[in-house]
Amino acid sequence: MDVPLWLWIAVLGVIVAMLAVDLFAHRRAHVIGVREAAVWSAVWVLLGVGFGAWVWVTYGAELGQQYYAGYLIEKSLAVDNVFVWAIIFTFFAVPREYQHRVLFYGVLGALVLRGAFIAGGAALIANFGWVLYLFAAFLLVTGYRMLRQRDEHVDPSTSRTLRLFRRLVPMTDAYHGQRFLVRRGGAVLATPLLAVLVLVEVTDVVFAVDSIPAIFAVTDEPFLVFTANAFAILGLRAMYFLLADLIHRFVYLKTGLALVLVWVGIKMALKIDVYYVPTTVSLAVIATILGVSVWASLRATRGQGRRAVEAPADPPFRRATEEELASVQPVFRRAGRHVET
Repeated sequence: MDVPLWLWIAVLGVIVAMLAVDLFAHRRAHVIGVREAAVWSAVWVLLGVGFGAWVWVTYGAELGQQYYAGYLIEKSLAVDNVFVWAIIFTFFAVPREYQHRVLFYGVLGALVLRGAFIAGGAALIANFGWVLYLFAAFLLVTGYRMLRQRDEHVDPSTSRTLRLFRRLVPMTDAYHGQRFLVRRGGAVLATPLLAVLVLVEVTDVVFAVDSIPAIFAVTDEPFLVFTANAFAILGLRAMYFLLADLIHRFVYLKTGLALVLVWVGIKMALKIDVYYVPTTVSLAVIATILGVSVWASLRATRGQGRRAVEAPADPPFRRATEEELASVQPVFRRAGRHVET
């Protein structure tokens, strides 16, 4: 696949422009409702699917199908990521109107980190072909472990990341609006919102370790791996606000995701020296596994409405009082105006 430099620049430009539009549309903190989340989800999905159609027309059906297979894998694995975010936000009592800000910067960091991971993975595959065996084995083991642990959930109270952050970074125990940092008595302090952002970023790194090898199993093209990741990730914020209250209904999704990882692991192992599974077949298998798991989940839980994740009785963080808000200053000032950080 011959991808000129201008095309990379154009794609990055589109991503930056869409992020700017998203940031402008949500510049004021507010609770994002289901209708708004549904509209934005549709926008991001149309953007991702439309880009795949452009790849199909420009570079042919084979590469178009490879993009869609990678996009579908990343989008489905992202649902599990969304559920983890819901647990984290609920446990730490993050006010709903501030959650979009955390996710915006979380997704921005995810794009940068995944771009680095993809570049590293592509370099490894190009120079050390045997690394594909490691990727295949990793996917098989990860899928098996996910299948065995399908009923287990992340427990934020045991997060080593949070314990390390609190040990190394001076911080308050209260949310100060949308600020990540505040100044009190001349000292710069992190707010719990920054701690939650770090936890979200670390969580995404863990998920990227699964998803990036999985996409390399369906395409060797770094351009397709990156764009499939990017366009799937861009819609994560809207997907979170759309699905966060429906976690309890996707009871078989984790089983489906585990089977997808096992399938792409087998496909990768076979294509090294044995047999290349056609992309059409691979895409059909992935879509079938995910479709059946979602259908079975919704059928088993029909009649159940939206339900928020159960919050702890005594969350570790709280909202700052009016007196506390008045006692701190913004970290940066510009042209006589306060800049929230």
